[in-house]
Amino acid sequence: MGKTAFPRHILWSTDTLDLGDPWQRRWYIRQTLVYGRAEDIAALDWDEVREMLPELELPPEVRRLWESFFAERET
Repeated sequence: MGKTAFPRHILWSTDTLDLGDPWQRRWYIRQTLVYGRAEDIAALDWDEVREMLPELELPPEVRRLWESFFAERET
C-alpha cells in the first residue's frame, strides 16, 4: 500500500501513514471514526470497521454510536 498523506483533522502527529501496517491502519480507522468528517467516514470499509470495532479504544459515546449503527444494519 505504501505511505499515504491524510487530512490534518484526522492525522496531525505525522505527515503520512502506511496503511499496510496493521497497527497504523487500526489507528487511522480509530482517528477517522472519532475525528473524521462525513466524507472521511464514508470512505472506510464498513466490514473492516465492524470487525475491528471491539479492539478500537474509542470514547464511550463514539463506541455506542458505532455499535448501534452496526446493530441496526444487521436487523
